[in-house]
Amino acid sequence: AVDPENVHPAHYPWSHDGLLSGHDHASVRRGYQVYRQVCAACHSLDRVAYRNVVGVIHTEEEAKAIAEEAVIIDGPDETGKMFERPGKLSDYHPWMYANEEAARHGNGGALPPDLSLIIKARHSGEDYVFSILTGYCDPPAGVDIREGLHYNPYMPGQAIAMAAPLYSEQIEYEDGTPATMSQMAKDVVNFLSWCAEPELDDRKRMGMKALIVLSLLTASTWYYKRFKWSSLKTRVVTYKPRK
Repeated sequence: AVDPENVHPAHYPWSHDGLLSGHDHASVRRGYQVYRQVCAACHSLDRVAYRNVVGVIHTEEEAKAIAEEAVIIDGPDETGKMFERPGKLSDYHPWMYANEEAARHGNGGALPPDLSLIIKARHSGEDYVFSILTGYCDPPAGVDIREGLHYNPYMPGQAIAMAAPLYSEQIEYEDGTPATMSQMAKDVVNFLSWCAEPELDDRKRMGMKALIVLSLLTASTWYYKRFKWSSLKTRVVTYKPRK
């Protein structure tokens, strides 16, 4: 059943929705910047390694430089102790918290979800996440929000522990795109959509090739069938009685 108190997100024309369209890689790259500079302060990205962005939104040298900015806990070493080292391409994006309890303590008891598959894990996917990011507003008259929570009509229950994470000119895009709130929300949603389905472009490309091949096979099979049976289909059988 649909909760009448919750606002259902509108559908937005995402660039990768079409049968023949893929991810907007410029937007995905900007969204990765938004994640690193904003979202990574609370949310993890457990299933995405630095090597995954190579050849998609960054060169190998750029990805190595980004990975080296991270501090990775590794070990044990020869003395049995853990140690810190710069990140490398084979590492997955680290979480700023040591464990879930530390994350809850730093976020008023709420656990920030991992964003690797958040688009697939939420009803309406991209539309829902975009609406959550841009839907913060003052509660209407008669609606009381508990201290530590924030009003968002798209959130189940209309209250969310996360404060509004985005505001205009919060970051400076590398390509000079104006960093409005809606632009950052769109870009980070495109990035998270790519995280959930990094094979989307290849799958659609392969599907189109398969459709072309199957269409040619269907046409050739139909022609061969017509040719093979033409002698029987056009045969005339007559009866000539004996005189």
